[in-house]
Amino acid sequence: MGGADEDHSDDADVELPPAGGDVPPIDFTTFILSLSENALAHLSGSVAPGTDGKEQLGLARQTIDVLVLLETKTRGNLDGEEERLLNQVLSDIKLRYVAKARG
Repeated sequence: MGGADEDHSDDADVELPPAGGDVPPIDFTTFILSLSENALAHLSGSVAPGTDGKEQLGLARQTIDVLVLLETKTRGNLDGEEERLLNQVLSDIKLRYVAKARG
């Protein structure tokens, strides 16, 4: 069950059923805003059950690193609005992270 030798090469071609409900379609902007909200939640301590409301700087940093990775890998492939959004989100979250980390 789930062994390392299993071939999952066709798994990417599996068609997923609709999400249902009022889930908006995902696009680059929605994805970046979702990651941003996730980082902000980690900075405020409003996620991760069992953390007693303490901020999770490591998880916030990990999300920032994902956003930086996206910025690097998408450079030159975004439209102006997407690029501005990503830069603005990164700048804001980095500033908030530094403020929390310095206490």
